[in-house]
Amino acid sequence: MYMRIDLHVHSNVSDGTETPTRVVFAAHEAGLDVIGLCDHDTFDGITEAREAGRRIGLSVLPGVEMSARYKGYPVHLLGYGCDPWNRPLFTELASLRAARVERLQAFIDKLAELGVPVTAEEVAESKGLSPVLGRPHIADAMVAKGYVANRDEAFEKYLGEGCPAYVERYSTPLKDAIALIRGAKGLAVLAHPWGRGSREVLTGDALEKLAKAGLEGIEVDHTDHDAHSRELLTELGARTGLIRTGSSDYHGTGKTKNPLGINTTRPTAYQEIVNRIAARGGVGPS
Repeated sequence: MYMRIDLHVHSNVSDGTETPTRVVFAAHEAGLDVIGLCDHDTFDGITEAREAGRRIGLSVLPGVEMSARYKGYPVHLLGYGCDPWNRPLFTELASLRAARVERLQAFIDKLAELGVPVTAEEVAESKGLSPVLGRPHIADAMVAKGYVANRDEAFEKYLGEGCPAYVERYSTPLKDAIALIRGAKGLAVLAHPWGRGSREVLTGDALEKLAKAGLEGIEVDHTDHDAHSRELLTELGARTGLIRTGSSDYHGTGKTKNPLGINTTRPTAYQEIVNRIAARGGVGPS
C-alpha cells in the first residue's frame, strides 16, 4: 500500500500554532500515514505526538530542526531519529534556545523605534507553553496589537532578514550541527536548502563537501523551491548520494501556504532513512 509521508511539521512546542496531539490528528485527517515532528531546537513535543499517533495509527518519526549557519548564511538542519538525551546535542540545543531569548530585547527595542512597540510580557503570552521563543511569537504579539494582519506580514515588513527590526543571533556552525546529530545516532537532512537566500552558498560543491562531513539528505520538495530548483536539487542529490525528501513545513495557521501534505517524501526514501537510523541505534518511528 502506498504511504503518504510528510517529514517536516511543527507544533506549538516551537512556532507552530497547534499542540502535538492536534498536529497528529490533523495529519491523519489530511490522509497522511507518517509525519516527522521537527520543532525548532527542541524535542519536547515528541512524546505527546507519538502517543497520539499510536492511538490513531499514524507513525511519528522524531525529529528536530536545528538553527545553523554556513559561510555567514542562516540554514536549518533537520535531525531525524536522534537520542534526545545525548549530552552534546542536548547542551547545544539549550544554547540555541537561550540565544533566542537573549535577542528578544533587541527586537523589542527596534520595534519601539519603528513605532510598533510590544513588550516582553506580550510576547511571552503569545508563545504559550512553548520552551522555544522565536520571531513568530513576536509576530503574534504584533498581530494581537493590530500592527499587522498576520505572521507573514510581520515578517515581510519587520522581522525577516534584511528588514528594519531584524536581529542576528547565535546559530551552530553547520558542520558542527551535522556532527552533533550523527553523534546522537541521528540522520541529518538540510531543510529547504535553496530557500531564504541560502542558494548562494549551498552550491553543488558545497553539498558534496557537506555529504563527506556526514550530511545524508536534502529537502527538495518544499514550498520555498520552484519547479526548476526542485529539478536541479534532485540532480544534485543523486550526484552526491543524498536522500531527497519532501514536506510541508506545516505550522498550523502560522504559515498559510504550507498545508499538511502539500509536499511528501517517497516511501523508498523514507525507508532508507528509517533503515539507517536503525542501523546506528537511533530512535525510529512509533
